[in-house]
Amino acid sequence: MEADGFVRKRRMTTETTGGDPGVAGASAGAEVRWLGGRFWGVSESIVGSLTPRIGGETELQNVGCICSVQDAQAEDLEPDYEALPRGASTSTHMLAGAVAGIMEHCVMFPIDCVKTRMQSLQPDPAARYRNVMDALRRIVATEGVWRPLRGLNATAIGAGPAHALYFASYEKLKKTLSDVIHPGANSHVANGAAGCVATLLHDAAMNPAEVVKQRMQMYNSPYRGVLDCVRAVWQKEGPAAFYRSYTTQLTMNVPFQALHFMTYEHLQELLNPHRQYNPSSHVLSGALAGAIAAAATTPLDVCKTLLNTQESQALSSSSHEAHRHISGLAHAFRTVYRLGGLRGFFKGVQARIIYQMPSTAISWSVYEFFKYGLTERQHKKRKTHGG
Repeated sequence: MEADGFVRKRRMTTETTGGDPGVAGASAGAEVRWLGGRFWGVSESIVGSLTPRIGGETELQNVGCICSVQDAQAEDLEPDYEALPRGASTSTHMLAGAVAGIMEHCVMFPIDCVKTRMQSLQPDPAARYRNVMDALRRIVATEGVWRPLRGLNATAIGAGPAHALYFASYEKLKKTLSDVIHPGANSHVANGAAGCVATLLHDAAMNPAEVVKQRMQMYNSPYRGVLDCVRAVWQKEGPAAFYRSYTTQLTMNVPFQALHFMTYEHLQELLNPHRQYNPSSHVLSGALAGAIAAAATTPLDVCKTLLNTQESQALSSSSHEAHRHISGLAHAFRTVYRLGGLRGFFKGVQARIIYQMPSTAISWSVYEFFKYGLTERQHKKRKTHGG
């Protein structure tokens, strides 16, 4: 409020004191930019001491000089990341999100391969592993160095558009809902709700890629490549097979993402209250948020893997009925419980946490880095063209 009064009084005074209107306009523009873009760089005590003394022409000239100096310094300094929220356009969120998604999935893909195998309910004796490192070592030794990367191209193709929609919709909804629920402040309800809606779009784009990826990751996968897998699934099971796990994916990912985003935003409030671009806080917040959400939703991830892979040995031992497919979440739950008991719902939990911690850390840090860089570039371009 004090700053608003300062701006209004400056405008009234420059209009009534006469002089060159161009100079007055330039001075007023400098003050507005100073207050809006560099507000946190000036202490409240200085602003407080300036406000009550406004009125004399000499004092106004001094204030104008201070503002001009601050504005000149602002030209040379990097813009404050969170001081420029309007500069981060939807296209910026989409581009930063796409890069973050591809990086996240590609870097952690070998661990994802291990997770898929360790969630197998009745694995082949040659595909039973003690832990993540034992699995990686044996896969490379017995199946070749490139085997943990099978299906990577399908994931990269799906992750780009999926994460572009994911982050763009999250940022847009988070801001819109926060303005309604808790104007001017962070709202955990808004963060959770935005994360849930963003998940609907993300999973719609990503689910077919997940099906192909997990089928190619399984031990003794019969598919020669991504196109062969797509063609075989389409011909034998129909196009619905690519979305057989969609409701389970949503049942898992909606609570996962709600918990993930709420934890991330809460940790950012604690570690990075001014919301600066701070890589260490983004990495730590992302890793902890991913670990907590991953552990809590592992049972649903086991069911999703079973629906995606349609594990042959699980199908052949599926009760007395001749089930051609495991067809839904309830059927998957019954199958997991019958073949593995309660422990079966937490198969691969170690691999899932080990995968999710660096995965979400990479995703957030890459996303925030590109978002910051693109926003800064747009800001500088506007200042250059705007004079």
